[in-house]
Amino acid sequence: MILALKILLIICSLVLIAGVLFQSGKSAGLSGAIDGGATAFFGKKKGLDELFGKITTVAAIVFMILALAIAGLS
Repeated sequence: MILALKILLIICSLVLIAGVLFQSGKSAGLSGAIDGGATAFFGKKKGLDELFGKITTVAAIVFMILALAIAGLS
């Protein structure tokens, strides 16, 4: 039982890492300051960022639940 939870925890942690790495940065530095007006005017591609944000949120919640379950059962 605990072995299965640990395997799920490892898979969930990899999904969480991938979700964080695939998200674009919120502050783009100097290029964001230069491009800021054009992005506000023309809009930004938010579909994938929102999807990765939701995946990261769900993976983080599942990760915490699994970590608490493993700690409780050990």
